Amino acid sequence: MPQQPLADAVRSLMDRARTDLAELVAFRSVADPRQFPVEECRGAARWVADAFAAEGLTKVQLLDTPDGTQAVYAELPGPEGAPTVLLYSHYDVQPPLDEDAWLSPAFELTERDGRWYGRGAADCKGNILMHLTALRALRRVDGGYPVGLKIIVEGSEEQGTGGLEQYAQAHPELLAADAIVIGDTGNFTAGLPTVTATLRGMTMVEVSLTTLAGNLHSGAFGGAAPDALQGLVRLLASLHDEHGDVAVAGLTSDQTWPGVQYPEEQFRADAKVLDGVALTGTGTVADRLWARPAVTVHGIDAPPVIGATSSVQAAAKALVSLRVPPGGDALAAQDALIAHLEAQAPAGARLRIERQGAGEPFAADTSGPAYEAMGAAMAEAFGTPMVASGEGGSIPLCNTLQSLYPQAEIVLIGVEEPTTQIHAVNESVDPRELERMALTEALFLHRYAELRSV
Repeated sequence: MPQQPLADAVRSLMDRARTDLAELVAFRSVADPRQFPVEECRGAARWVADAFAAEGLTKVQLLDTPDGTQAVYAELPGPEGAPTVLLYSHYDVQPPLDEDAWLSPAFELTERDGRWYGRGAADCKGNILMHLTALRALRRVDGGYPVGLKIIVEGSEEQGTGGLEQYAQAHPELLAADAIVIGDTGNFTAGLPTVTATLRGMTMVEVSLTTLAGNLHSGAFGGAAPDALQGLVRLLASLHDEHGDVAVAGLTSDQTWPGVQYPEEQFRADAKVLDGVALTGTGTVADRLWARPAVTVHGIDAPPVIGATSSVQAAAKALVSLRVPPGGDALAAQDALIAHLEAQAPAGARLRIERQGAGEPFAADTSGPAYEAMGAAMAEAFGTPMVASGEGGSIPLCNTLQSLYPQAEIVLIGVEEPTTQIHAVNESVDPRELERMALTEALFLHRYAELRSV
């Protein structure tokens, strides 16, 4: 398939991609009814279903998954003998955090300095537009698609409640395919075409510490009364050693990453580390991000500074996540984390630990025809060879798909790159990355059909 007609088609579709992305970003589709009405997610699901139906996909359905959310499913048989490719993404998004900290409204796509800003612009609504734009370009150039297609777009990936995983396990024939393209990662750096070869797993626990029947006056009782907040802070600090490496018995923190490296200065710039602040841990940046465990405190329930009283705190709570590198076992790692917290808790304090689920790490087999086709497509679209990197984040569905369809190749790509600031304020997408990745996917579907068709 010549590259230029598809490249021209993708470029001509970018204005439409921006308009569609603006409509999709406008849905406040956080899959937590405590924060936003469930109608926001349902509206986004309907939008996605209508968009793929408009591109000729059939059997478009809204699937009610066990966690109360909806997944969008669609399919279209391919030419005789052609392979089937499943395209995945998710329409739910992270909460906007402090909306006052956004330079433009979080749910209003805004162009600034050549980028498109808005919650979900990259993660993961931008990847939905990557899929749509690739399919639109193929229809415009070829009048159809060279492979059989299945589409699945879930609605609770960010919440980690596992609705789609449970649905897929109950309906194992639904998502069967020869190759699966997970549109939920991105390039190592803008302009460098990248497939994600590994993902860390993740587990979370909620830790509650109680030391008193109720808060006490810090003048009358402070210094002798056991302060739950201070105890919790000490407990959380024990999870790392003096270098910042994870210090949980049973978890190893000396693994090394053999692939593409992440220069420290580039990481400092990408992560916006303040001048003079040291990085956490030892080893290379790639070792720390992709090969080793990481413990992060996601939140603490404690009195805010404004409005705080002069009190010794009777109770405190934290949400702690543990990222598990490839080769590890998420449930065993969770057990080790809990055992550490129990052993390090203040003597006599009432400690309560609630498990919040676990997703296993993932490693892809990069030796098959799908990776060969993706490498060729990326080289054509970007003008530079494809590289493979790890990803410190987690996509539990990958393991579910790997177990259900062991013969299917799973390829992780997307429009995200380090400057998109996913999960943070002022999330954005570079439209040039969206354009090149849409072209990559369109070229990939042609190359893969050529390699696999009989």
